[in-house]
Amino acid sequence: MSSHSIPGSIPVRYLERGGLLGRVLQFMVLVGVVSFFVTLFRDPGLAWKSYVVNWNYFTSIAMGGVMVAAVTWMVKAKWNWSVRRIHQSFAAYLPIAFILFLPMLLNLREDYFPWIEMMAHDPIVQKKAAWLNLPFLLSRNLVGVMVLFGLGLGFVYLAIRPDLGRVGQAQTAAERDASGSRNRWHRRLIRGWAGQEAEEERSYQRMTRLAPVMVLVYAAVMTMLVFDWAMSLEPHWFSTLFGGWFFMGAFWSGFAATAVAAVAFKRRTPGFREHVGPAVLWDLGKLTFAFTVFWTYLFWSQYIVIWYGKLPWEQAWINTRVGDPWGGLSAAVIVLCFVVPFGGLLGVRPKKTPQILQGFAMVVLGGLWLWHYMLIFPSLHHEGDPVFSVATPLIGLMFLGLFLISVRWFLTTFPAMQIWQPPVDPEPLEAEG
Repeated sequence: MSSHSIPGSIPVRYLERGGLLGRVLQFMVLVGVVSFFVTLFRDPGLAWKSYVVNWNYFTSIAMGGVMVAAVTWMVKAKWNWSVRRIHQSFAAYLPIAFILFLPMLLNLREDYFPWIEMMAHDPIVQKKAAWLNLPFLLSRNLVGVMVLFGLGLGFVYLAIRPDLGRVGQAQTAAERDASGSRNRWHRRLIRGWAGQEAEEERSYQRMTRLAPVMVLVYAAVMTMLVFDWAMSLEPHWFSTLFGGWFFMGAFWSGFAATAVAAVAFKRRTPGFREHVGPAVLWDLGKLTFAFTVFWTYLFWSQYIVIWYGKLPWEQAWINTRVGDPWGGLSAAVIVLCFVVPFGGLLGVRPKKTPQILQGFAMVVLGGLWLWHYMLIFPSLHHEGDPVFSVATPLIGLMFLGLFLISVRWFLTTFPAMQIWQPPVDPEPLEAEG
C-alpha cells in the first residue's frame, strides 16, 4: 500500500441532509415495494426468488463493507483512514436486512426448497436430513444472522463512540442543547462516558479483540447462508469451495462499493475532496483489481476439478448454467466480474482516476448482482418460466433504496470522516529491541 499521512486535526463534517436525493430514494423504495406485491399476486415464485437474490446481494455488500473495516483494523492499515467511515456506514443497513430476512424465514417452504418434497423419496437427500430440515434451517439462520449482524454493529459502535466525545467537546452550549435527531443519537450512544482518553483506549482494545472473531463468524455464517439459500436448491450437488467463493465475493463488493461512494463524496463533500486523493483511490483500485483475480481464481478452482473429474453428478450445476437458456447470462457474469474490470483496472492511471475507478467498480457491482441472480434462478427454473424478468431489478429498487437511505442516514448523523484515529503500535522487532 502507498504511504499516507494522517493530519493531526480532522474537522467534524457530516453529509448534507434533505434535498432531492432523499425523495428519489424514497420513490425507489416505493417502486420496489409495489413491484414485489404486484409480482407476488401474479407469480409468487418469481417474486420470492427475486426477493432472495436482492436480499443476498445487498446484505453481502453491507457485511462486506463492515468486514473491510474489521480486516483493515486487524492489519493496522493506515491507507484507508479517510474512508473508514464509509466502510462502517454500511452497518446501518444491517438492522433493515434482519427485518427483511424474517419474511424469507416465515414464508418460504416447498415452493422454494425442493429438498422438502424430495426428502420423502430421494435416498441421497435423505442422507442429508441432519442438515436439510426446516427446524434446524430456521434456527441456525436466525441465530447466525443475529450473531453476525450484532458483532458488526458492535464493532462500528466502538469505532464511532470516541468520535462522539470529541464532537461534544467541540460543540457550543447552544449546539449541545439542540434537540435534533443527531444530538439525540449522540447522547444515546455516549451513555456511561468514562472520559475521552479512557474511551479511546477501551474502543481500541475491544475492536482489536473483536475483529478476528468477526472474521471467523463472517466466514461461517455467510457459508451457511449460501449453502441454505443457493446450494441446497440442487440438493444432489455440492462444492466445499462454494462458501468461500460467496463470502470472498461479498468482501470484494465491500471494496467496490467503497470506491463508488468515495468518488461520489469526493466530488460533493468538503473533507473527502481534500483527503481522498490519488493515493487512496490507487489503493482502493488495487484491492478491487486484486479481488477480481481472486474471485475468478476461486471459481476456476471449483470448475477445473469438475471438468477433469467428468462425473455427471458433479457436472450438473455447471451444465445447467452453460447450456440453454442460461449460457449467455453466465458468460455475462464472467465478462462483468473478470474480463472488463481486469482489463480496465490494469495499470496505475485507471486506479488513480476517480471517474474511471468508479465506473469499473460499478461494473463489478453490476456483475456481482448478476452472479447472485445466477446462483438461484437456474436452480429453480421450470419450463415456461422467463429466463429474466424486469420484476427482479424492480424489486431490487426497494433494497437499493433502503440501503442508500440507511448509509446516508449514518453519514448525516455521525461524522462522515473518522476523527479519532487509533494509536500507532511499535513494530514487533522495534518492541523487542
